[in-house]
Amino acid sequence: MTGLSIRPATAADADRTWSILEPVLRAGDTYAVDPGLSRDAALAWWLGAPHRTYLAEDADGTVLGTYYLMPNQGGGGAHVANAGFVTAPAARGRGVARAMLEHALETARATGYRAMQFNFVVETNSRAIAIWADYGFDVVGRLPGAFRHPDRGYVDALVMYRHL
Repeated sequence: MTGLSIRPATAADADRTWSILEPVLRAGDTYAVDPGLSRDAALAWWLGAPHRTYLAEDADGTVLGTYYLMPNQGGGGAHVANAGFVTAPAARGRGVARAMLEHALETARATGYRAMQFNFVVETNSRAIAIWADYGFDVVGRLPGAFRHPDRGYVDALVMYRHL
């Protein structure tokens, strides 16, 4: 996406980060977190350790997305990265998620990760699943009825994985 830059998030970005996290978390249809999570708790989770958090901005500084990168597990599993992504509702369909994923894959490789795993991709999140598949992620597991969707009831969650 032309004019998009991705940079590390800082504590000074809390309000801007919350402005795109809040609608996604409140919708309760993609992340397995309490939709009523407080602003402070949500920001502590998204911006806090062990997450390395990034913001995607357009040329005028408008935040279009955010993602975090972290080890999927500790110890013997620390070579596999995990990431979470949120695109601002107004920026969807503009290539922001793809740009953030490319950045995450490059950053993960550069910091020594050997693979990336998404542990809990809600099966109704078809846009994300299509993007992850386009970038070589395979569905390696299905968790039947593991997510309680606010509109569709109990739906499956997918585990998606790819080598770097």
